[in-house]
Amino acid sequence: MITTQRKLHTVQETYQHLVPRYDQENGVVWCNMQPSVKPCFTPELLEEMRSLRTSIEDQARCDQLNANNSGLRYQVLASNIPGTFSLGGDLSLFLEAIRSGNRDRLFAYAKSCIDMVYSVATSYSLPLTTISLVQGEALGGGFEAALASNILIAERGSQMGLPEILFNLFPGMGAYTLLSRRLDPARAEKIILSGKIYSAEELYEMGVVDVLANPGEGEQAVYAYIRKQNQTYGGYQAVRRIRQRYQPIDYQELLDITEEWVDTALQLKEK
Repeated sequence: MITTQRKLHTVQETYQHLVPRYDQENGVVWCNMQPSVKPCFTPELLEEMRSLRTSIEDQARCDQLNANNSGLRYQVLASNIPGTFSLGGDLSLFLEAIRSGNRDRLFAYAKSCIDMVYSVATSYSLPLTTISLVQGEALGGGFEAALASNILIAERGSQMGLPEILFNLFPGMGAYTLLSRRLDPARAEKIILSGKIYSAEELYEMGVVDVLANPGEGEQAVYAYIRKQNQTYGGYQAVRRIRQRYQPIDYQELLDITEEWVDTALQLKEK
């Protein structure tokens, strides 16, 4: 059997923007973002996330085929940048593509984001629970990435929001779909159109954040959640499947919204 641990060990040196860590004892693979230039989703970071995603899928499918109940069960997306989960999209890339009218480049970037969001949100169509751990700021696409996971854990004092509307754009990589599932379309639109930055505490009260942790205790909160879920793992997975059946995330929907985002972005003026 090819294990994620062995795969991550052999390719870890090739990662420059991502720090993977496989906790085999607890069946958890940690995906810690560590972009070398700026704390956002650069094409390089997205490519490394795609590569790691393939390893995770291979391991989870292998465990499933071999009925390995103690295998990979959880993926955690976190950040190694103090005070920052992610500031979202690569604004330098956006500016260059918009100024040059390069629709293909902008769409290719957006699609790579959608591919990541869809895989995480649907748990790779496998019995895997995806978790986001937010410690600090998660803005724009960073907030969308956090929302994509099945479970969102955030430390008190963290801030999340979608400021795109303030510069005549909207979050186009899953925000509407993901927030509507956690809340409802009316409240999702309110958050999107406000451009407001919310505290983790506010989002917890709304029901957007699932678990609220004390500052510096995010990782402990992740493991506490895992221990709790492990007690009734089959039931958790069944409910998750029911939710996906009742509120399915449609890839084409995400893609259509992204097309709208690209068209809107290309119409932005220099101001």
